[in-house]
Amino acid sequence: MAASKKSWFTKFLIWRVKHISERKFIYILSILVGFTSGVAALILKNLTHFFQHLLEGNLVKYYHQAFYFAFPIIGLILVYLVIKYVIRHKLSHGIPSTLYAISKHKGIMRKYQMFGSLLTAPITVGFGGSVGLEGPTVATGAAISSNISRMFHMNQNNRNLLIGCAAAGAMSSIFKAPIAAIIFAIEVFSLDLTIASMLPLLLASISAVITSYFFFGDDILLPFKIEDTFKISDVPFFVILGLFAGLTSIYFTEVYERVQKLFDRISSPIKRLFIGGISIGILVYLIPPLYGEGFDVINSLVQGNPEKVLTNNILELDLTNVWMVIILLTGLVLFKIIASALTFGAGGVGGIFAPTLFMGSIMGNIVAKIINNIGVFGTKVSESNFTLVGMAGLMAGVLHAPLTAIFLIAEVTGGYELFIPLMITAAIAYSITKYVHPHSVYNMELGRRGELITHDKDHAVLTLMDIDKVIEDNFAIVHPKMTLGDMVHNAVVKSNRNIFPVVDPDDKTLLGIILLDDIRAIMFNQSLYNEVLVSDVMHTPPDIIEFDKDKMTEIMRKFQDSGAWNLPVIKNGIYVGFISKSKLLTAYRRRLINFTK
Repeated sequence: MAASKKSWFTKFLIWRVKHISERKFIYILSILVGFTSGVAALILKNLTHFFQHLLEGNLVKYYHQAFYFAFPIIGLILVYLVIKYVIRHKLSHGIPSTLYAISKHKGIMRKYQMFGSLLTAPITVGFGGSVGLEGPTVATGAAISSNISRMFHMNQNNRNLLIGCAAAGAMSSIFKAPIAAIIFAIEVFSLDLTIASMLPLLLASISAVITSYFFFGDDILLPFKIEDTFKISDVPFFVILGLFAGLTSIYFTEVYERVQKLFDRISSPIKRLFIGGISIGILVYLIPPLYGEGFDVINSLVQGNPEKVLTNNILELDLTNVWMVIILLTGLVLFKIIASALTFGAGGVGGIFAPTLFMGSIMGNIVAKIINNIGVFGTKVSESNFTLVGMAGLMAGVLHAPLTAIFLIAEVTGGYELFIPLMITAAIAYSITKYVHPHSVYNMELGRRGELITHDKDHAVLTLMDIDKVIEDNFAIVHPKMTLGDMVHNAVVKSNRNIFPVVDPDDKTLLGIILLDDIRAIMFNQSLYNEVLVSDVMHTPPDIIEFDKDKMTEIMRKFQDSGAWNLPVIKNGIYVGFISKSKLLTAYRRRLINFTK
């Protein structure tokens, strides 16, 4: 049976090559990828809402608020058990793991990644983990897309494109914002905006949003409708909002990074689980709005009901005092990212997209409330508009995706009345955050290691190149105690290269190099054959390439700075071979041609 299935599939692949062009087949696969991403979003959302309704909607509401403390810990323990005994592989965070697969694994994602987030993210968020579902949805769709691409023998460029289609499909399905979803895939995954890539992204986005409408109907995650029109006199206030969004984005990134580094120092996953679990439990117990994604909080703020968000404050403070409301909302902004980072540190699975929207909406609402109640400006601004634009500001800053931020809010609000304030706030927030943190939270670690694919084609092509593909090892090796005669007879005569690595015969470490020009004047003087040793004429190479440390961008820089045509490669000090500038540039040109097809 297995053989017949394989034979049938092989026949289909042969038929496909003969009758369907590569480009048309990409269009078909992009529709399929959009559909699968939409289904992944459906499963993740429904499972999460089931857990959250069962726990927060019943046990907490009708029994005791102490469950707020217990549920996150229980959820994290369940996630740990699922990863350890069901998935049996380390599960990385959604979008960063996808970016890593693109930059270092040629777009290949393991099969367990197709269901890993589906099993763990709903438990994490449904049990109170203060993270979002967008990242896991993108990662699930990307993993499915990657494996579909491998099944149909797609090349690396098409695999990466279809992963981008999966990202667009996931975002389109979640927010019912197909245009913003396409821009998200282009901005975050650094896809080239060409006709060849645009149509598959469009098909995937349409396929996913239709799937979402089919299963979810007209239900919208963020059901906004602009009621207050934009006034040109409000521009200075949106500039202020952009400044606050930039500062909040820096705070978000700093806290996230420091908490992650703190947990990285804890080697035991059990210790991380209980330290993080107890910490997040305490936070959620003291501040219930931190439970889960927080979209109910966002919707309440946009509708002008902040009191609904804060009614469960443990101190039972007076919510009729607007400054008390501002203080409590500020607390939500400050503690949301701490709760999210603790959830990740403890082993939870989720994303930071929802926490970004959560913090941005509250930050915008706070700025509007301060402007309206400070009694200095003599004018009132729309709190609902500032809540919406605040989300865009934090998205632009934290995710380094200003265009996604602008178009997402424009689409979910059903119009472009806020386009000018969205552009102002997003541009300012992005510029401030980019100056302090060159890389977004998604790609911070990859960016530091020089492994990030960017819109800079030169950098992207170099990142995608493999060092082991350009190493040459057909060089005649000589040893420091060899005589000139030994070198001439055993190396020079037998080699067609004009460079000779000098290697220690015991530990194989590279000691130096000899160029043919270094011995040309004496190599025919046989009276020196027994007097001159290799160690007498060898010298230090102009630079050395370290196999495990140097990225292609650094290798190219070493060639440029040294002016050399060949540089030796070492791995842990041991000689491996040479890289020639000519071979490197040839490989670069080939990769560039493939990259820009």
